[in-house]
Amino acid sequence: MSSALPSDDMKDLSSLRLTLRTFASSLHTFQILRTLPVPTPNLSKPPKTLYILDSSFNPPTLAHLRICTSALLQDRPEAVPKRLLLLLATQNADKAPQPAPFEQRLAMMSVFAEELVRGVTATTKGEAKDGSAKGLGEEDVIVDVGVTKEARFVNKARVLENCDAYSYSDDERQRKPVEQVHLIGYDTLIRLLDTKYYPPTHTLAPLEGLFEKHRVRVTRREDDGWGGGEEQDEYLRALERGDREVERGKKAWAKRIELVEGRKEEEEAVSSTKVRNTAKEGDGEALEKLVPLGVGRWTLDEKLYLDDG
Repeated sequence: MSSALPSDDMKDLSSLRLTLRTFASSLHTFQILRTLPVPTPNLSKPPKTLYILDSSFNPPTLAHLRICTSALLQDRPEAVPKRLLLLLATQNADKAPQPAPFEQRLAMMSVFAEELVRGVTATTKGEAKDGSAKGLGEEDVIVDVGVTKEARFVNKARVLENCDAYSYSDDERQRKPVEQVHLIGYDTLIRLLDTKYYPPTHTLAPLEGLFEKHRVRVTRREDDGWGGGEEQDEYLRALERGDREVERGKKAWAKRIELVEGRKEEEEAVSSTKVRNTAKEGDGEALEKLVPLGVGRWTLDEKLYLDDG
C-alpha cells in the first residue's frame, strides 16, 4: 500500500496519530507514508535496488546516517536510481510505545530523510567535481518513510516483494520484485541466523527465500561483547564452510552477506540510549555529535526523553 502524506503532515503529530490508527485498523501490512524527493516522472522508473533500514528510530542517529550513506554511495554506485526505505514496525501499536511514541519517531524519520537526501547528493556532487566519482542527483536518490505490522524479518521482506513501488516488469511483462538489501548491524545478523526465532521447527529453512533473492549488508560492531573483526569474519566463514547445514543453513548464503566497516576511530560511538540520556540533560552541543542536526532540534523542541528512565 502506498498513500504518501504531504511533507507538512509528516511533522503534524495529530495527523500522524490518525494515519497510524487508520493503518492499524486496515488490512494492509505495509504503507509508504512519505517519499523524498517529491514524486516526479522519474520515480515511475523502478529502482535497481531497494535498501531497507528497519529500526526502532528511537531516535534516528548518526549511526543510522552512516549506515545509509555508506550503502547508497558504496554499494554498486553505478546502479541508479537508488531507493532507500526507512521502515518502522508498529506491530505493538495497541501498546503505548516507549519512550517516544510512534508519531514522534515518524516525524523524526521524516526530518532524518530530508537531511540524508541533502547530505548524499551534496557529497556526491563534491566527488564529481573532483573527478573521483559520478555525482548522484536528487532524482537518483529516493527515500521512503514507511510502516509495517510485520514483526519477523522474513515476513517484512515478503511484504515488500508484493509492493508495486518496489517491482518492475520483465521482458515477458511478468512482475518481478527488485533486489532488497537489508542494512543491519552485526548483532542483528546473529539474531537473524538464530534458530530460536523460527518455531516450530527451529531451523534456518524460513530464510531460504530471503537469501535466494536478496542480500544483507552488515555493519561490524566491535563493542558490547560482539568480538573483533576476525571473530566476526570467522562467524561468516563458518556459514560458508557448511557448519550451519545441520540447521538447514546453506553455504551459498555467505555470498549474500557483506560485512562492512562501522564507524571510524575518530567518530564518536553512538547508541540510542546515549542519545536519549544526552537529550534528557538538554545538552544540545553534545547531541549534535550523536544525531543529525534537524533530529537534535526536534528532540529538544519536543522535549523528548525527559522521562526516559
